[in-house]
Amino acid sequence: LRGQNNVQGACDMGSFPHELSGYRHVSDDATRALFESLWGVKLDAEPGLRIPNMFDAAVDGTFKGMYVQGEDILQSDPDTRHVSAGLGALECLVVQDLFLNETANYAHVFLPGCSFLEKDGTFTNAERRIQRIRKVMAPKNGYADWEVTVMLSEALGYPMDYSHPGEIMDEIARLTPTFTGVSYKKLDELGSVQWPCNDKAPEGTPIMHIGGFVRGKGKFVLTEYVPTDERTGPLFPLLLTTGRILSQYNVGAQTRRTENVAWHPEDVLEIHPHDAENRGIRDGDFVKLESRAGGTSLRAVISERMQPGVVYTTFHHPVTQANVVTTDFSDWATNCPEYKVTAVQVAPSNGPSAWQEEYEELSRQSRRIAEAAE
Repeated sequence: LRGQNNVQGACDMGSFPHELSGYRHVSDDATRALFESLWGVKLDAEPGLRIPNMFDAAVDGTFKGMYVQGEDILQSDPDTRHVSAGLGALECLVVQDLFLNETANYAHVFLPGCSFLEKDGTFTNAERRIQRIRKVMAPKNGYADWEVTVMLSEALGYPMDYSHPGEIMDEIARLTPTFTGVSYKKLDELGSVQWPCNDKAPEGTPIMHIGGFVRGKGKFVLTEYVPTDERTGPLFPLLLTTGRILSQYNVGAQTRRTENVAWHPEDVLEIHPHDAENRGIRDGDFVKLESRAGGTSLRAVISERMQPGVVYTTFHHPVTQANVVTTDFSDWATNCPEYKVTAVQVAPSNGPSAWQEEYEELSRQSRRIAEAAE
């Protein structure tokens, strides 16, 4: 299941570094030739980097620039120290967002983004349903996100000749076999369309597989269990798992700026009564949460929701920097981070961690407003 709206749509359009739109691998010569013919440029047959690999390459000095749209990778990605080092090593970081998020502390250029209320476009949900979205107001920054992309491309020497998002959808239809019948006109007439939408299915495909699968009866593959490399031990005897809470959305860049903070004003560490008693921790005490990667301080909440040996916190508030504790271990196939299994120790604390103090000063310096030149 998709975690947010339009994750499906982003994947459909080739957001993976090894794919073009329609889930076609970049190594396929015929697919690349379609794009090269229309765009007038040569495309690399080698896959690009995933986000964790980008940070590794940035630290190594081989990855020079990054353009981040609508994502706060400093707060959301694991091993914050490594992410910080990667962002700090870039020669050019452009951040485009609704707010000055935490990643923007490292940005050389900040571009204002648009909310869904200021956009024309489409969202595609997990049942492959392409749905129109229509702006209810003009963008407060003066330009829609796609217009900013066009202007930036033109400034870099590559003209993009689009005057409306519908023309971008027309190009998608020309280049993507499962979208050849999709257009804004059809979406307006039918309300929504489920891909594949093409000559075989001019009004879309509500049910993908009827009577059989494309590859026959289907294919089941046994995947060998690969245990995590993370281990508890005498120094780090507890397991930390992180997650979200209903009233805050992801890193809280939007929801922290609303009255939702009444329900979740800070990240707290939930800990079982037995583990708390063994460490001399009382409900409401500030504690130090530390792993092999780093440490932070936050308030403890004693809770029998936790199993002995397991602690839990959220990552919605930048003052906590919860992901400074999580490691860079990830799934071998997708690089999905291991947010759920970090070996930690918890102890009473009398103040913020060294990282929290360093980051607070960085944030203060990066957001200062210079006096206007006379």
